[in-house]
Amino acid sequence: MLISTRGRYALRVMTDLAACPPEDYVPLRTIAQRQGISEKYLETIIKLLVRAKLLSGLRGKGGGYRLTRPPDQYTVGEVLRLTEDTLAPVACLEGGGCPRAAVCPTLPVWQGLDQAISSYLDRITLADLVRQAGPEERP
Repeated sequence: MLISTRGRYALRVMTDLAACPPEDYVPLRTIAQRQGISEKYLETIIKLLVRAKLLSGLRGKGGGYRLTRPPDQYTVGEVLRLTEDTLAPVACLEGGGCPRAAVCPTLPVWQGLDQAISSYLDRITLADLVRQAGPEERP
């Protein structure tokens, strides 16, 4: 499993917004500057997050983006599942499964690893990430 730039950036954006006052809309430009991400690339990530209702947007003066729920109600796993094609550690766990599943002695290893990854990512919230960040890393 390799997390893409899109997944890493989406998590950074969500954590950035989680550190902001919940009533504030943060302009795209501000997020892009703080995170060192191009605005153009960030637009595609934000659209995905808004479409999935993880963020809400407001146009015009005073507009921008903010979380739709409190930071402790988002998990790292939720954000990464949205942005990644798969979190499966091996291809045989994706989609339709593996034609050798009935006779594969290693399948339980990969299934256990997949469960461990999911369990770990689903235990970490955006609020946890904000708490772990030092003051210099917060907006």
